Amino acid sequence: MATTGYGYYRTTIFLAMFVGYTLYYFNRKTFSFVMPSLMQEIKLDKDDLGLITSSQSLAYAISKFISGVLSDQISARWLFSVGLLSVGGVNVAFARSSSVSVFSGLWFLNGLGQGLGWPPCGKVLRKWFEPSQFGTWWAILSCSMNLAGGLGPIIATLMAQSYSWRTTLSISGMTCVVMSVFCLLVIRNEPRDVGLPNIETGAKKGKGGSSTDESTLKEFLLSPYLWVLSLGYLVVFGVKTACTDWGQLFLIQDKGQSALMGSSYMSALEIGGLVGSIAAGYLSDRAVARQGMRIYGNPRHGLLLSMMAGMFVSMYLFRITVTPDSSKSVTTSLISVVQPFIQIWILSLGAAFGFSSYGPIALFGVIANESAPSNYCGTSHAIVALMANVGGFLSGLPFSTIAKHHGWETAFWVAEVTCAVTTIGFFLLRNIRTKMGRVPKKAD
Repeated sequence: MATTGYGYYRTTIFLAMFVGYTLYYFNRKTFSFVMPSLMQEIKLDKDDLGLITSSQSLAYAISKFISGVLSDQISARWLFSVGLLSVGGVNVAFARSSSVSVFSGLWFLNGLGQGLGWPPCGKVLRKWFEPSQFGTWWAILSCSMNLAGGLGPIIATLMAQSYSWRTTLSISGMTCVVMSVFCLLVIRNEPRDVGLPNIETGAKKGKGGSSTDESTLKEFLLSPYLWVLSLGYLVVFGVKTACTDWGQLFLIQDKGQSALMGSSYMSALEIGGLVGSIAAGYLSDRAVARQGMRIYGNPRHGLLLSMMAGMFVSMYLFRITVTPDSSKSVTTSLISVVQPFIQIWILSLGAAFGFSSYGPIALFGVIANESAPSNYCGTSHAIVALMANVGGFLSGLPFSTIAKHHGWETAFWVAEVTCAVTTIGFFLLRNIRTKMGRVPKKAD
């Protein structure tokens, strides 16, 4: 009977979070999706567009960190539902606006609401799923972003053509509002809320519930592993963002490829990323099931290091083997035969990089959450995610400045070397104490 109860609640809670976060991500990107239709009605220059999108990015980084800390203090289901409600409301208000200043202000509020989405999901997943299942379900839930990112532009474009961009934003916003109420009714923070025993390992130690696993904030923040993870995530996310933001331009401007080839490369990268996220979760969960969680080292490290090495190799091959001469070095009679193989090779490298980069991104989040004390798992994810956002920032203007003065080839070489050095450093520290905060004496 208890098993049936767990199965029912896990299924309904996970589906609610999956649909809810799909809507979160769709409504994060609606401005980008309807931008062509909006600009036909309202004149916006590049600075205006940059101001609107940057205001959301700044708010999102701040809000996600605060939300991670709050998820350890207040109800995760309320945090998730209120965020979804606010995002929906902002989109409806955006649809009724027309000035750049109002657009920027509302999109800043959208970013604040967006930050309330993911940290509660991680908290709920940790409470409802065993350690040997945690990574898989984390990765599958993160695929909601790929789903929204893949289908979103098509849906939004068709709706904008059939109705208008204002109607599109209004409908997507109202859908969020309705879904937020559903999530509040369906999601439960932990099994104990519905009369089932909690399954979290930390909560089973001793008679005082999870008290034996609780650490002070100082003990948690002084854990070296927290900062090793943060630095690793900063580099991996920064390199990944640099490749997704500038890779298409690199292919076209330096490698002499067509715009279609550039966009196809990005699609291959996203598809590879989708597969990589799920593979990272599933395969690392199998390692946890075989080896069990321990104080020193983490069973997920082997796969994490392999994928980080894969990032370096795929970037190196992309930079070295794809050249402006790759299609010109053959005779005209052979070009029609050789060209498809060149294109397949470029797409394969894109898929390989996506697979190797999205996998570690999923694993860093999982490891930060599960390695932290139960009373600071949300804060742990908030800190490493904030460092990842720093990496994302560094992949923007500083990276483009290197490219401006020294060329794309040099800029990508710098990213490549940084990735390699970080991988070697993480390998040397792979057996560091991974249990953050206080360790119960019995565990020694």
